[in-house]
Amino acid sequence: MIALDLVYYIRLGRYEESRMISRRMFILSGAVGAIAATKTFAQTPSPNDPTAILSAIYSRAARGKGDGGGAFVIESKAAKAKYLSKSLVELWAKADAHTPKGDVGPVDFDPVTNSQEPDVKSFELRVEKPEAQKATLAVTITGHRTRGKPSDQVVHYDFVHEAGQWKIDNIKGSSDGEPWSIRAMLASSLKN
Repeated sequence: MIALDLVYYIRLGRYEESRMISRRMFILSGAVGAIAATKTFAQTPSPNDPTAILSAIYSRAARGKGDGGGAFVIESKAAKAKYLSKSLVELWAKADAHTPKGDVGPVDFDPVTNSQEPDVKSFELRVEKPEAQKATLAVTITGHRTRGKPSDQVVHYDFVHEAGQWKIDNIKGSSDGEPWSIRAMLASSLKN
């Protein structure tokens, strides 16, 4: 096909013209492709973006029957260091150290699913307050079973940007319509 096109353009004396157009089109298409690729990569959320972090957490929590929950975020020191801000990790360590041996710590439920018995079928993320160094996001959880009040289905996350990464600085929600905050629970446990 290319040979026939070449013969056609040589006969008409348009070979040079066609080669120039092809070269221009090649350069132009390459430039357009590079711009499109740059735009695509810029729009893809970073794994260190609060939305991507929560999407990964809730996707994992929703796997299977959605009864695994999100306790993996707070189950160990390493997990806390991965997901939580330095100040929240420190506050949690103080609260754990203040808890008498054999007692349950100040957080005795899965704050990610806002439940004792995790049930995550699907979730919806909403950015409430995006800022350069802070962000607040809300996650609305839909379970296989119905929950109490509609407000109990929403978990709010405060994020901070520290050491080049986004970390969860607080988790808030409500239980039977009564508000709770991880930071408030931890701080309150230190007063006892």
